[in-house]
Amino acid sequence: MSTAYLFPGQGSQFVGMGKDHYVSNPEFAKYVDQANEILGIDLKSVLFEGPEEKLKQTEYTQPAIFLHSVALFKTLDAKPDMVAGHSLGEFSALVACGAVSFEDALKIVRRRGELMQAAGTSNPGTMAAIIGMDDDKVEEVCAQATEATGNEVIAANYNCPGQLVISGYIDAVEKAVELAKENGARMAMMLPVSGAFHSSLMQPAYDGLKESLENLEIKTPNCPIYSNYTAQPTTDVEEIRSNLLNQLLNPVRWTQTLQNMMENGADAFVEVGPGKVLQGLVKRTNRKAQISGHQ
Repeated sequence: MSTAYLFPGQGSQFVGMGKDHYVSNPEFAKYVDQANEILGIDLKSVLFEGPEEKLKQTEYTQPAIFLHSVALFKTLDAKPDMVAGHSLGEFSALVACGAVSFEDALKIVRRRGELMQAAGTSNPGTMAAIIGMDDDKVEEVCAQATEATGNEVIAANYNCPGQLVISGYIDAVEKAVELAKENGARMAMMLPVSGAFHSSLMQPAYDGLKESLENLEIKTPNCPIYSNYTAQPTTDVEEIRSNLLNQLLNPVRWTQTLQNMMENGADAFVEVGPGKVLQGLVKRTNRKAQISGHQ
């Protein structure tokens, strides 16, 4: 039996997350207190008290979700056969498989959040959810909207069959939403995000994170990690480094990641972190999959 551990990304956060674990579990509390010291900010109060507006800011969201996921994983005494994380969650997965230290990953996640928030300000863009369309049809709609507006919009998150998120320039995303509705999408709606994540509009974040990632100490993981960028497993240190950087400008291939994990023998999935988003995506990818979670 092979067990895959999955770690969520942005959108799973909620005010108060981890507070019960902090009170009841000294190991969890240790990591939360360490994070405050390492970053020099009161991340604990953002997690536990918010306000929601602050927690929703990318520069806080990313370290908050990472901290919750990793601190919780560290309390489980788990030995994954394979790991993957959705976008930001890839950093949590890297700590879980022993490739990156908690401290190093926390610092780079904080930096990533700051850079992505800044990129969203300097290169204004947005994202939209498209439900009930085949992947290739969504890609076609994006290509048509790009051509019509002269601005890029791409499929950015392949979340599960029939559920994609598109990303790009505001006018191009709006055009793609309009076209998706005309072409029979069950739902096409703009998302309240601060930038066009996983698209070329994140180039400033890519440039800013490049040096930090080049200097990041990465060890050979103790199990394969499936990359968002390739949807394939790897234990190669330089490939992991390259994938983390390329992830910023390219789609999260989550559907393909789950399918590849299943093909490679994963018969149980465990989501670790706030919310149950990934459990739902596993179920919609394969109804027979065994899935559980630790929130």
